[in-house]
Amino acid sequence: MALTDFETRLLAEFSFRAHLELAQSQSAYMRHQFEFIGLKAADRRAVVNPLMAEANRPPAQEWRKVVKRLWVFPQRDYQYFAQELAEKYAKNFAREDIALFQFMVTNKSWWDTVDFIATHLIGNYFKSFPEQIPATIDKWLASGNIWLQRSALLFQLKYKAATDQELLGEIIRTLATSK
Repeated sequence: MALTDFETRLLAEFSFRAHLELAQSQSAYMRHQFEFIGLKAADRRAVVNPLMAEANRPPAQEWRKVVKRLWVFPQRDYQYFAQELAEKYAKNFAREDIALFQFMVTNKSWWDTVDFIATHLIGNYFKSFPEQIPATIDKWLASGNIWLQRSALLFQLKYKAATDQELLGEIIRTLATSK
């Protein structure tokens, strides 16, 4: 599948700023679970900020495809970018987007992305579609997948006073014997 102009620009900018030594240390920090491009924080922001400006983002009907394509790239930097891009469309989340978020949680899973997805994407999704919470959370808790279970536990983290304490208690009790 051909890359969009947006994706091509992102890849070029990331490649231009790549640092092999930093990439190796980033990979070591993540227990060699993932490859990295080796972007310093300032370099990453120099790329991300202009691309995240509303005028430069993919059209609303394209963001899901871009996120999914970036998710399969081997370098972790692309997953970070993809999840941050998805967050920019939070006001446009659709009922079926839970499938995309579940895909993101269960593919290339590790705490660094799962925690962001749970609190920023799934948390916002459930604010828009609270009727989806019971069936989805029940399914995730029964899945045996540690990352889906972690997402069920964390999705309300930014809810503050709006946290459903009864639901949180049920999730905690369900996972109490989990590793």
